[in-house]
Amino acid sequence: MAVVLDDHLVTLTCDSCGDTVAGPRVPADGEVAWALLAEHGWSGSPLAAGPHRCAHCTRLGPADSGVPGGILGIEHVGDVTVVTVAGDVDLDTGDTLRQALRHAADMGGHVLVDFGRTDLIDSTALGLLARAHRSAAERGTRLCVVTRSPLIHRVLQVTRLAEVFCVADTRDDAFAMLASGPDAGTS
Repeated sequence: MAVVLDDHLVTLTCDSCGDTVAGPRVPADGEVAWALLAEHGWSGSPLAAGPHRCAHCTRLGPADSGVPGGILGIEHVGDVTVVTVAGDVDLDTGDTLRQALRHAADMGGHVLVDFGRTDLIDSTALGLLARAHRSAAERGTRLCVVTRSPLIHRVLQVTRLAEVFCVADTRDDAFAMLASGPDAGTS
């Protein structure tokens, strides 16, 4: 369930990223969360049972059919926001990745960008990753990239970005690197 009801408050949780928002409970109809959804620009079912999506995830596109530009989803796992990308990331899809990375920064905590279903990134994506890394560092957190693509690994090595943020082959490795401290995980 995406909504928590108590005596005086309704708390919504985004089914895509885990972001929350709270507002006063409408005593007449505890099953309806539409007023709080509309007030904060969220989308989804008007009923408390959900599903619900925050304003950021709503702008990224529909959750069940994939997001334009190759962003499959944003989820919050502990203190890490995971951005899952599929397909090539280039000038045409860069705006969607930019929005997703901005939302991940707004969530706070570490950022994990999963390029597990991506074979190609261009200078647009590299610039976005560099900015996301700088933003994370300014917040005292880290950025980690997951990729199995030999080409993406090579691009990150040639550009020396693999020395700046952690690069992992799997999500489990990335979570371990993020948990191990600020100097771990750079290749």
